[in-house]
Amino acid sequence: MSNEVLRLGIPAGSLYKSTVELFAKAGFRIVDSKRNYLPQIDDDQIELIMLRAQEMSKYVADGVIDAGITGHDWVIENDSDVIEICELAYSKATSKPTKWVLAVPNESDITKPEQLKGGIVATELVNATKKYFADKKIDVKVEFSWGATEVKARLVDAIVELTETGSSIRANNLRIIDTLIVSTTRFITNKQAWEDDFKREKIENISILLQAAIDARNKVGLKLNIVKDNLPKILKILPAEKSPTISSLADDKYIAIEVIIDSDIERKLVPALKRAGASGIITYPLNKVIH
Repeated sequence: MSNEVLRLGIPAGSLYKSTVELFAKAGFRIVDSKRNYLPQIDDDQIELIMLRAQEMSKYVADGVIDAGITGHDWVIENDSDVIEICELAYSKATSKPTKWVLAVPNESDITKPEQLKGGIVATELVNATKKYFADKKIDVKVEFSWGATEVKARLVDAIVELTETGSSIRANNLRIIDTLIVSTTRFITNKQAWEDDFKREKIENISILLQAAIDARNKVGLKLNIVKDNLPKILKILPAEKSPTISSLADDKYIAIEVIIDSDIERKLVPALKRAGASGIITYPLNKVIH
């Protein structure tokens, strides 16, 4: 057994559960432990450590860990010199990017950032917020917020807060006046680990499997049997950009078709195929789709 090990950071907090689920789809089993910041994984060449997403890029850049999963926003905030291996379009609620937005109370007269000159802005994303206002040459005081930032919007002039769906902003009667950063989750590594042959291959393998698991989330496999003469009609119904696998059956009058489709068209496509004469229609979930 090899003594070489990849030290991999996974995000604690709200992203932890969805990260464990993503790794499971990719073929890795992580033993969930809410009290242990060193969870176990069924790969003896990987050593896991849970860290806050906010500090992950610092530890990766410093070489404390070899690679990790964190938001692009925190790489920017920490000005971390890391290599971004790939984008991982998953998060705690949706697959949409998250946004750091500049928001004010609905009752505020402020409609644009320039009106905040001389004011106070509260946020957890201090460095990026300071740079945003400096680039616009707007003199404001940026204060660090220890959480519950939406509540502080009526104690200061504005806040910069993370939102994924906008529901929390609306629930707190706040209004967005600008977007600072659009961010997605990234798989990052440090330059030293990337130059190590073992670690680089391990990182690349994990990247391929995680991306394949994400790509499979909104896809399903589709199988069906048809009379061979109906093939032109069936191909017109299937999505034009798909190239199905066509196989012969024991009865040479029939053929089998297999294709991967977007899950959001499944409920419309299956009845249409049935009406066109298809039989033995099966749809099934996918764990990984590798392009």
